[in-house]
Amino acid sequence: MDKLIAGVDEVGRGPLVGDVVTAAVILDPSNPIEGLNDSKKLSEKKRIVLAQEIREKALYWNIGRANPAEIDKLNILHATMLAMVRAVKGLPVTPDFVRVDGNRLPAWNYSSEAVVKGDSLHQEISAASIIAKVERDNDMLALHEAFPQYNFAGHKGYPTKAHFAALAEFGVLDCYRKSFKPVKALLTDDN
Repeated sequence: MDKLIAGVDEVGRGPLVGDVVTAAVILDPSNPIEGLNDSKKLSEKKRIVLAQEIREKALYWNIGRANPAEIDKLNILHATMLAMVRAVKGLPVTPDFVRVDGNRLPAWNYSSEAVVKGDSLHQEISAASIIAKVERDNDMLALHEAFPQYNFAGHKGYPTKAHFAALAEFGVLDCYRKSFKPVKALLTDDN
């Protein structure tokens, strides 16, 4: 039997709002998926189509998250590592090896390696980056439905001029990362 290699990637370290989302994916070597790449290099439409295909064809996949309260308590790096641990632990099997996009590994007992630009080099990491990105974008679309005045569908929670303007006008929601400087500054101004 082939080794079970999990790819892991995260989305959402930079935004001011929402969870940091990670994914762990173990692809099926006998059922390849065409067009896998770093999620940032794909159109939104292509990511959505590929995410569905990954969910259908991968041997196993799982989403891991860390919420804004955890991000505020731990910091974004440690919260990201926690979300990665949750993604891999939530797989129904223990992978033989784990490849993580980036230059750091969580503190875990899996045989693993960190791969800089891994989402462009390894298909299992590309697949993880795609389903994590689509999952987080869906979070932002749901937030947009609830609070359209913030235009989360447009900026996806990232610190843009339009986002800062909405924040200044409408205030800080509970789903914001209160430890992030621009949000913290607004909270301090209110007191």
